[in-house]
Amino acid sequence: MDNKLTSRHPRSLKRRLAVLGGLVALAVALLLGVFFGIADLTWQELYAGLLGGSQSDNYRIVQLIRMPRVLCGALAGINLALAGCILQGILRNPLADPGIIGVTAGAGLFAMVIMIVLPEMTRLVPVAAFGGAMAAVLIVFALSWQRGIQPLRMILAGVAVAAFFGGAQTALMVFYSDRVQGAINWLAGGFQGASWSHVSMILPYTLVGIGAACFSSRWLNALQLGEETARSIGVPVERVRLLLLVLAALLAASAVSVAGMLGFAGLVVPHMVRLVTGSDFNYLLPCSAIWGAAFIALTDSVARMAFAPVEIPVGVFMSFFGAPFFLYLLKKGMSRT
Repeated sequence: MDNKLTSRHPRSLKRRLAVLGGLVALAVALLLGVFFGIADLTWQELYAGLLGGSQSDNYRIVQLIRMPRVLCGALAGINLALAGCILQGILRNPLADPGIIGVTAGAGLFAMVIMIVLPEMTRLVPVAAFGGAMAAVLIVFALSWQRGIQPLRMILAGVAVAAFFGGAQTALMVFYSDRVQGAINWLAGGFQGASWSHVSMILPYTLVGIGAACFSSRWLNALQLGEETARSIGVPVERVRLLLLVLAALLAASAVSVAGMLGFAGLVVPHMVRLVTGSDFNYLLPCSAIWGAAFIALTDSVARMAFAPVEIPVGVFMSFFGAPFFLYLLKKGMSRT
């Protein structure tokens, strides 16, 4: 009995530390995001901006510009990290994320159609993004079906679908070159101009996604045992995979609708968290959500201030970080085969 307790203790301690460290990192990221910016604030001015009257400059800077931007980043980070974690669980592959299997590209294309072709209907961007993500999911699902879903076929199909939707985005920009300026900034990925309306736009999807993702952790744990074992304990594997794909698409699409084409968050965060918490999705999902929020909020602040007053879109900043990490995972995976 003592041996069992001591063997479980290190992993249990690491999981607690991962949750506590994530909450601390998130609090620090949110505070830094509100405090730092082009306009310098003292701590007293920050406090006054949080509590002061609506006519003060500090109030406008803090509550109308920085707070909604930081919250948008945190919520998008939660959604992307959960989507990546779910997809990695479905496919049993640490290289899977919403961008690699085409979900992000599908959401981006449909959102761009609204922004460029129907700019007066921008309120429908989240709905259009979800429709595009679902279209990508259904196409990938159909292409990868061969007496059941084959994870490797799904990844290969996702790469092809992402390339197709990416080409459609380029064609759209060519045909509507006079309207493309706003879409270019959106394609780069970032939270410049985020407002409380964007927060209210993504928040319901985040709440639904968090609840559904935590409820689905037992299904994801069952899928890790293999299809035959999962079926033997009563899990309808194909139906569960489709439902989880829809959930991942919903989460990724809601993030795309406010952040644009923000890549690699769904890849990097779950993998790093898995190194600490292990592969139990009861812990991996909530820890990924917390660290995803902290990661995006902090990265956005760094991208905003690194070359101030010039602002680098956080999507560009993350690509420089995420691409080498992806190559590292790829090389590590190939060395094991």
